[in-house]
Amino acid sequence: MPETMNTRIRALFSLLAMVASIEAQGPPKVSDLLLAGEDWELVGEGYKFTEGPATDKDGIVFFTDIPNNRIHRIEKDGKVSVFAENTGSANGLMFGGDGLLYACQNGKKRVVSYDKDAKETVIAEDIESNDLAVSHTGDVYVTDPTNKQVWHINKKREKKVVDKGLGFPNGVRLSPDQGWLLVADSRSQYVYSYRIEPDGSLSSKQPFFQLIIPDGKTDSGADGMTYDRNGNLYVTTHLGVQVCDQAGRVFTVLPKPQNKWLANVVFGGAEMNTLYLTCSDKVYRRKLNAKGVLSFQSPFLPPKPRL
Repeated sequence: MPETMNTRIRALFSLLAMVASIEAQGPPKVSDLLLAGEDWELVGEGYKFTEGPATDKDGIVFFTDIPNNRIHRIEKDGKVSVFAENTGSANGLMFGGDGLLYACQNGKKRVVSYDKDAKETVIAEDIESNDLAVSHTGDVYVTDPTNKQVWHINKKREKKVVDKGLGFPNGVRLSPDQGWLLVADSRSQYVYSYRIEPDGSLSSKQPFFQLIIPDGKTDSGADGMTYDRNGNLYVTTHLGVQVCDQAGRVFTVLPKPQNKWLANVVFGGAEMNTLYLTCSDKVYRRKLNAKGVLSFQSPFLPPKPRL
């Protein structure tokens, strides 16, 4: 047989083997995420209502206790300390590339930032807010469920409404490549996606991630969200933490550690492989076979979707 024919046959078999390998992998599944012997572990309790977990560059996680007007910090040894008091009913938190901790101070109708010493600076005033996302360039997106809208605050600290009409815009996150904004509508079955334009405005709005609604409910209860480096989106809901693949499909649900409201979720820890969960009066964590994304770091493309 001529050498050119042998070469073509080998190339064909190599291609077929690669296709078979991809098909064998299939879409992501629960066994890709879970680690043997790992379950939800209690971090802290006795709070009134926990929310807004956010992770700094060292993997340290901060969270809010809204009714008590406090922001807490989970130390490397797992102990919880108070970072800031009198926080204006601070809710959503997120770190920026400047090292500042941004917060939704809805009790004072403003968005602020905190430095490492908890010194407060006002970013925007006269704004209703719930949760926020901060890009690596310093742009801030804020959900305003009271008025059914989403705000954009640019680097000059000018604010503008960039979307209206969701039933209850709640959790908000940037995609790993920061080309898309994701907004959870608590009163529907969907997490909506928006294309981020160069000026920070939003376009191409669509209900993309379709969540599971439990029996007896009319909505998913979608609240806080986070991403892992494989492009999977984690959404806190009535059922638990629903994990969606890049195609927008739920492929597993991590059960609730207690039968109370799941408010928000974030990856943290030195290896960024521990999922932290705010659940009403408690905070939990669980190690997974996944690593989280920090939006103040450089954008990147996750692996191609496994469809």
